Formats: sequence, C-alpha cells, structure tokens
Amino acid sequence: MTILVTGATGRAGSWMVERLARDGTDVVGVDLERPPRTREQVTFLEADLTDQGQAWELMHSYEPDAVVHFAAIPRVGLTPGTKTFTTNVESTYHVFDAAGQVGADVVWASSNCVYGSVFAEEPWLPPSFPIDERQPRRPEDPYGTSKLVGEELGAMAARKYEIAVTSIRPCWITFPGSQKTAHARETFDPRAADRTGNFWSYVDVRDVATMVQAALEQRSEGHEAYLAAAPNNYLDRPTADVIESVFGELPAECILEGDQSAFTTQKARADLGWKVQHTWEETELETVDGPLFVD
Repeated sequence: MTILVTGATGRAGSWMVERLARDGTDVVGVDLERPPRTREQVTFLEADLTDQGQAWELMHSYEPDAVVHFAAIPRVGLTPGTKTFTTNVESTYHVFDAAGQVGADVVWASSNCVYGSVFAEEPWLPPSFPIDERQPRRPEDPYGTSKLVGEELGAMAARKYEIAVTSIRPCWITFPGSQKTAHARETFDPRAADRTGNFWSYVDVRDVATMVQAALEQRSEGHEAYLAAAPNNYLDRPTADVIESVFGELPAECILEGDQSAFTTQKARADLGWKVQHTWEETELETVDGPLFVD
C-alpha cells in the first residue's frame, strides 16, 4: 500500500509519515523542502501544491492508494490573511481533485477553527456544550474559513469521484514532552485570561495519527468530519466553571462534567473505533523521540 502525505516535514505531518512508515506502509512524503535526513519506507519530494500541475503530476506518477493531506499554513498570524486563505484553499483543491482522478481516498487536517470561535474578533459562546460535528460553522478569520472551504471541497471530490474524504477537526495539537500546557495551567488567571474559543482543549499528535489510520482503514462513504480532542481540558479545573468565570456566562444547554473537554469525540469513537491514548497528565513528563528525519 502506498500513501502520499502532504506537509510531510511539518510538525504534525512528520508524525503522520513516521507512524505510517513504522507500520510498513510505503510513503511518498511531499513538502516545500525535503527533510535533512532520509527514512526507510519513505520517498521525500519537494513540491508546491498551490501549483496544479505539480499536484497532478505527483498523483499520476505515484498513483497512491490514499492521501493524507496535512500541508497548510497552520494558523492566522504567520502570513497575511490573503496568503493564508489562498494557499490553503488552492493546495487543498489541487490535492483533492488530483486524488479523485486516480481514485485515492483522502484523510486531511481540517480544524476545530471551522466553528469560528477560536479566532473571533469578539469572543462568543456556542449554543451548547459539548460541541459536536453538527454545530454551526461560522468562521470569520482566513484560516478557519480556508478549512471550512476545504471541507466543502472534500464533499465535492467525494461526490464527483466517488472517493472517501475524511475531515479531521483537531483541537490544539500538542507534542510529548512539551511544557506549553503546563505553563498555561500554571499561569492561568480567570480574571485576565484570553477568552479563547478553543476552551482549553487539546489533542496529542499521536492520537491524531491513530485517527488518521482509523479513518484510512474504515473508509467511510462520501465525506465525513470528525473532531479530535483529548477527553479533558489542560487546566485541571472544571470546564464549565472556567468558561463561566472567563466569559461571564454559559449557554442554556451545558452538559459538561468536571474537566471534560468542551469538544466531544463521540462520533469518532462510534464510527472509527478511535480511542485517545494520551493526556497531558503523562505526556508533559514523557521523553519521546519524534520523527528522526526532521530537526
């Protein structure tokens, strides 16, 4: 089996490559630059996927069984908004269309930013907690909007080519050994906290990788979207209490117990048999080698 992975040298994409290669899959890893080192089972290539010709040539040359699309500008504030939006949308369209032409299923990284609360100019609360895949998607920033358009492109490709396209909506992706969640927890002050629409949710990159694998193995029909989140927040505080103390209110429907995540993964558990294996309690203390082909 051959899987083409885009964003192969990125922080999350490199973990996808490593997981697939470790399990014996032949991987074609694509990014703007090749990594400094090689990896058995992986062919690394340079390509700019905003160029339709390069995307098409890659897909038709290797004819992968499936595509894992993680190439993107990963958030707002890294490039001008226009570049963030156009880069993400153009590359996603080219990858999906080329994948459809060769009959390759796609699993790709959308984002929980499609709901619109994360980068909103004026903070707001959703109609209910926990948030699931059916809640309204109304982003107002270029990054979240690019991911929303990407999901529609995935649905289009699934209809046109009769391939399976799975949109994964990760919360903040964390990495083993990182102290970012610990720092956020230790410095948290509800009186001065940013009213973040992520609601202190997160997911370990290794759990994102297992969801990708589960989606590849399940091969749902058409287009489906799944949230990826750890079961708890990283503050080690009751979630509803924190939201109310920071935002000053709660929606009328709020069914959150203890430190339960504001985002539910019930759909992924039911459809894909996916289970979270890593939470901040142990990952902050872990010493785990990441993909060795990148710095």
